[in-house]
Amino acid sequence: MTDDSKYTRQTVTQIHTWVPDKLFSLRVTRDDAYTFLPGQFARVGLPGADDPHGPPTLWRAYSMVSAPHESGLEFYSIVVPDGLFSPRMAQLRPGDALYVEKTPYGFLTLERFAPGGDLWLLASGTGLSAYLSLLRDPATWRAYRRIILVHGVRTVAELAYREEIESWGARPELAEVFAADPQKLIYLPIATREALPGMPQERLTTLIADGRLEQLAGLPLDPEQAKIMLCGNPDMLADARKLLGERGFKPGRRGIPGNLAVENYW
Repeated sequence: MTDDSKYTRQTVTQIHTWVPDKLFSLRVTRDDAYTFLPGQFARVGLPGADDPHGPPTLWRAYSMVSAPHESGLEFYSIVVPDGLFSPRMAQLRPGDALYVEKTPYGFLTLERFAPGGDLWLLASGTGLSAYLSLLRDPATWRAYRRIILVHGVRTVAELAYREEIESWGARPELAEVFAADPQKLIYLPIATREALPGMPQERLTTLIADGRLEQLAGLPLDPEQAKIMLCGNPDMLADARKLLGERGFKPGRRGIPGNLAVENYW
């Protein structure tokens, strides 16, 4: 017997393929009672392959790409070859069901930081998801002097949401923000296997270590001014956390705001 009080059945409304057989996003309906903070993740479920019309038995964590004020929920995913979940999620079509636990999770939220200073959002791959939720929320733009969004991928095709990110400066709801500071957002797309104009083909951790990330952003990684979020694969996070720790960045503790927040996205 299943306890369906822990989750709701939602309906897929849209699928977008970024890289065939590799990267996709999907939108689903949202339960009226479901609330979350930008940067949090949901646990989403599917029935087992042996009982496709049965109750959900497979669950995975996905950060919300959507902002809290949006009517639906959006998720961004890589297809894990031979995985039990993501290949089936990628095959969903509008009208199909996706189950969502009623409780959101995660602490990659701006509540971790004191307001003010510069907000650095460093992501590898699909770790970008949580930052999109943050940046779709107008309150984020008002809380910090500058926002630096760094997205590390292998190929240019994997720079999902790039068009949306580059259009934020023209959004009516952000007109006042960008009128006051046209450089409010510094977007650094980094592809390690393809050349992008003005961008190095390097790992994010290499750019942190040799100082080039600060040169590209035109801002210092100063623990007195910078608040940094890290989201991506565990190897990148471990290396970046060590490098930043050596420079004085540390997570908050016991109610004391820090200047570093980290979440695995793997």
